[in-house]
Amino acid sequence: MASNSIHGHAVSGSELCINDVLRDDELRSILSRVESEKDKETFGLVCKRWLRLQSTERKKLAARAGPHMLRKMADRFTRLHELDLAQSVSRSFFPGVTDSDLAVIANGFTCLKILNLHNCKGERSRSRPPTPRLRELWIRWYLQNSLGCSRITDAGMKAIGEGLTLLQSLDVSYCRKLTDKGLSAVAKGCSDLRMLHMAGCRFVTDGVLEALSKNCRSLEELGLQGCTSITDNGLIYLASGCHRIRFLDINKCSNVSDVGVSSICRAFSSSLKTLKLLDCYKIGDETILSLAECCGNLETLIIGGCRDVSSEAIKSLATACGSSLKNLRMDWCLNISDSSLSCVLSQCRNLEALDIGCCEELTDASFQFVSSEESALSLKILKVSNCPKITVTGIGIIVGKCSSLQYLDVRSCPYITKAGLDGADFHFPESCKVNFNGSISEPVVLL
Repeated sequence: MASNSIHGHAVSGSELCINDVLRDDELRSILSRVESEKDKETFGLVCKRWLRLQSTERKKLAARAGPHMLRKMADRFTRLHELDLAQSVSRSFFPGVTDSDLAVIANGFTCLKILNLHNCKGERSRSRPPTPRLRELWIRWYLQNSLGCSRITDAGMKAIGEGLTLLQSLDVSYCRKLTDKGLSAVAKGCSDLRMLHMAGCRFVTDGVLEALSKNCRSLEELGLQGCTSITDNGLIYLASGCHRIRFLDINKCSNVSDVGVSSICRAFSSSLKTLKLLDCYKIGDETILSLAECCGNLETLIIGGCRDVSSEAIKSLATACGSSLKNLRMDWCLNISDSSLSCVLSQCRNLEALDIGCCEELTDASFQFVSSEESALSLKILKVSNCPKITVTGIGIIVGKCSSLQYLDVRSCPYITKAGLDGADFHFPESCKVNFNGSISEPVVLL
């Protein structure tokens, strides 16, 4: 009995082949059940028809920029949902992403829902390419662009806002030329936006938050790290219109205070799970007490550098959010006392990451309550760097109660040395890494 070729061609003696029998929707159904990306690519190698189907069904693509290539990709990947053009030290390309690229993306990838432009400065290269041919291309490109601006600007954002109306996630972190004008155009055109990251966009002001509040009511995640022109007024704008925020990063936004952040706590009381306030030095007890009163689902709180937060406020937070809190960073919170840390450890039984670095008044007494408890702690990451009064005795108590500990930072703790820990009568979990001098990379969960 003759069999049909799985490659889409009839074998000798067969009257039918797969391409004669299966419709496009049936082949798409088959492709949707293929889990391996490698196997999906192999599917497209069978024949031109299968390649076309495989291309139209592709949802995610990480690529290099360039208008000509982007036009070709837009023609091929007509249903693309996610495009990643992010750049980094290990993943960058020449000459980078430009407004021209964004215009092609806006016109060609109309189904796009996720666009990653993280670190796409589009800056001119400062070093010459290594080969004569690349050097020639570099010089030609430089001459063409030397009088203009090749970085991503508001013009590119305006194109995105007009063309990608289905967009739900946009990351323009460290695209430093962007201003309110361009990002407000995105807010107005992309009303279904759920996630927006603008870290390092120093020209962004409260105007963007006002535009988001008016147009993007489904916003859930907002990253504003280092946007130093954001003030309390912007946060109040945001709170008035966006009530679904679950993740808010305002690390290093030095012009926000308790007034703005407390309004956020009240507006996002049921949804807020992550709040990052690193080096927001105007933050004090009012914010912490608002979190304790309103945000019972809080999972991650970063208040490193908020030096005015009191020990009593931390106790209130631990009591109110004890069942939900998983990650707490409060390094350089100089008012933290043994009693407040003890309260955190006793109330927050699901706590997985804790940073108390540079809290110089903490002693081994902070851990005494833990030693009397029968149940173990859930801690996986503990940072006690620059805590000069904590000794091997305190670390021993914690290690004895944390069987899941994976990372311990004891840098610049004069009474905690490798020799002292090796000679102590307790054992670290096998997977635990101890950072004595900075030679071990730090977990990113508390950044």
